[in-house]
Order: sequence, then C-alpha cells, then structure tokens
Amino acid sequence: MIVKKDCEGKTDEELVALSLVDSSNFYCLMTRYEGRLTAYVHNLTYLPDEDIADVLQNAFIKTYQHLNEYDSGLKFSSWIYRIVHNEAINLLKKTRAKFKLAIDDQDEEIVEWLTDGSDIEKDIADRNFKECVKKMIDNLRLEYKEVLTLRFLEDKDYQEISDILQKPMGTVATLLSRAKKQFKEAYEKNKECQ
Repeated sequence: MIVKKDCEGKTDEELVALSLVDSSNFYCLMTRYEGRLTAYVHNLTYLPDEDIADVLQNAFIKTYQHLNEYDSGLKFSSWIYRIVHNEAINLLKKTRAKFKLAIDDQDEEIVEWLTDGSDIEKDIADRNFKECVKKMIDNLRLEYKEVLTLRFLEDKDYQEISDILQKPMGTVATLLSRAKKQFKEAYEKNKECQ
C-alpha cells in the first residue's frame, strides 16, 4: 500500500516509471494532480461537482491505460492536462452544457489583461463591470475561452498550452491575441458595461 509519504521527493517521470512496474504507484500521480485538475475543469467548464468528478475519474483511467505511451519529452503535467481537457470537452459536447468561464474576485489578472491599454481599467473595481466581463467571456468562441482559462486561471506558459491543446505556440499566441481583440470589440458594443 502506497502512502503519501512514499510519493514525496519523486519526479513525475520517476512516478510514471514506477507506476508501469507497480500500479499502486499511480496513486502518487493521482494525489499530486487531483486538486489542480479539479480546479482546472471547474474553471474551464463550470460543471457541477459530480460531473467534474466523472471527468477526472475517466481521465485518470485513460491516463493509466495509456501510461506506456507517455512521451517523456513532454511535461507529464501537460500530458495529463491534455487528457483532462479532452474529457471535459467531450462531456460538454455530450451534455450540450453551456461552456462558462468561472472568474471570481481573485482572478483580476485576466480582466486586467483583457482591458490593458484602454480607458476601462478604472471600471475593474466595479462589481457590475466584472459581471459584464464574465458574460462577454462566456460568449467568446470555445477556442478563445480555452486559451484564456489555461493562460490566466491555470497560469500555464505558451509551451504548456501548446502541449495541452496540441497546437503550435504561434497558434496559441494568435488565439490569445484574437481573444483579446474579440473581447475588446464585444466591450465596445456592450452598453451595459460602459
């Protein structure tokens, strides 16, 4: 039986190798990533807790089943995030759930970035403005919400986003730029937020 103490001091790659020999070592990877991945799925989809648990369970099963296919040239975190991302998107497609981006009061960075260089920065402190921002982001195309979630809520760098979404880094940069442009256009058209 593996206990949390057995997991300490080992890299993800070491735990993958150990898991391939003894499946009980996979527990270490699950406990290491469960909290972060739960938050990611919540921020990406805003699904109910039981659906998030289903996404994670399916993702952990697929991760374990394909562990021997893991490419050590990638970060393990990027690989598992990609699996979780795909599971979450598949569930959204199946249930036709509305994709929502969950932004709470601690997520000021995304609002500041989206409004950077404009006259609307002074409005960020206004709670009504934040609600308008959430609604506008919810109306963005899925690919824009994905990159915004990974970049600003999950604090992933361009390489990690590229690995997770399986898109070139230049595409990631373009998507972020287009998301910002689309957001600004929506803001300018939205009289409620001004």
